[in-house]
Amino acid sequence: MLRKISLVILLLCAAAGAAERQLTSSPLNHNLDNNDNFSRDDRFLCFDTRETVARGNGSSASILKVDLRTGAESIVYAPKTVQFDPVNAAPGVIAASFSPVADEIIFIHGPFVSETPTLGFYGKTNRRGAVVPAGTSGQVRFLDARDVSSDITPPGAHRGGTHRHEYSLDGARIGFTYDDHLLTSYGRTVGMMMASPRAPAGVTHWAAILVPIVPQGTARPGELESAAFDSWIGARGLMRGFIGKVKETDGTYHNSLFVVDVPENVDITTSDSGTKTRYMAPPRGVAVRRLTHQDAWGIVRGSRDGRRIAYFANAPDGSRQVFLIDSQGSGNPVQATFLPRGARSGLRWHPSGNSVAVLSENGVVVVCVKPGPLFGKSFFLTAHGPGRPMLDALVWSNDGAALAYNQRVPTHDANGNPVRDAAARDFQQIFLVDFPDSNHNGIADPIE
Repeated sequence: MLRKISLVILLLCAAAGAAERQLTSSPLNHNLDNNDNFSRDDRFLCFDTRETVARGNGSSASILKVDLRTGAESIVYAPKTVQFDPVNAAPGVIAASFSPVADEIIFIHGPFVSETPTLGFYGKTNRRGAVVPAGTSGQVRFLDARDVSSDITPPGAHRGGTHRHEYSLDGARIGFTYDDHLLTSYGRTVGMMMASPRAPAGVTHWAAILVPIVPQGTARPGELESAAFDSWIGARGLMRGFIGKVKETDGTYHNSLFVVDVPENVDITTSDSGTKTRYMAPPRGVAVRRLTHQDAWGIVRGSRDGRRIAYFANAPDGSRQVFLIDSQGSGNPVQATFLPRGARSGLRWHPSGNSVAVLSENGVVVVCVKPGPLFGKSFFLTAHGPGRPMLDALVWSNDGAALAYNQRVPTHDANGNPVRDAAARDFQQIFLVDFPDSNHNGIADPIE
């Protein structure tokens, strides 16, 4: 009996390893950056090329896509002029995501090189959201306006940098994380932009923060000093989950899980864009709710139906695991993973809501989260263990059939010579692994 069990385990491991495949091999960094990288038809993945030829995030000089069927890579956008420097880089084009409703790619865009004498160089408080057609190298258009010179910030503009641009699944709202350039005592917070006929000149969207924060070191009990690691909960952008740094009644701080509710009929133009001395304020009607009172980590992720939120927290044994909580705050958090080495990063939901995936022990593991006897059961889709290179930036395809992730592996140029990136590391390549789900119920076959 023991021998049969061992044989089954070996066969499962072999099957898992056989499903993993390397998609890219060119001497570029192929950074997925924890975004929504699959095209809506799951044919392509988009990525940036940061630190291929120079250090720093601002060194990414192009946005590319790769065909999952052929492995062919093509440039979607590349500024005509770039400046490489670890500090003074421009423009910097990174963190790409596909639109869920159009054949377009959204990404971070810093100032053009020609604009740097007046606007400065790429930085966390000096960047905006840009969109280009995904089919060919097309004209870039900017979504949000940035103004750091006016005493009163123009309505609908901001005064810093937006990033982690994420579409709601219906494409109507774009969430982002925000850093202010004018009032630097304020930490990072969470925002949203929507297309509006009243948007500032030259852009298509009105930008607003969603989560009010106070300057660092000034919070009273219950107030937030930062909000980040955010994502949409549900398909229509009515909730955005985030990790907030909140002051407790005893004077200590916790990084806990919060949700900001955004009404369906919200008038984003009721937001306050602020002044050189007054911080921005959210549109009328949004409300922030605290869901947990223990520390939480990582980019929070919501199920597509909006009912549950997954996040990382410490289990009773001290390991980092995935926990689930009802998005309306009813009930207590429930531990969903029981991985011997804990869960490191990469939290993602299967479209069905019946499984989540995470990175653990340098491998990809899927876990059943459907209530019932299989809840918490896990299965590694890839090989795993201390001898494996570290994986990063896990993303699940829209149809749930495959997962993509980054892994640094030895890479060679056209002449067969080994090559490395600007930081003397192996290049970051994209790998794929299939999700074994023959009955299409969102639970891995080996778990059932």
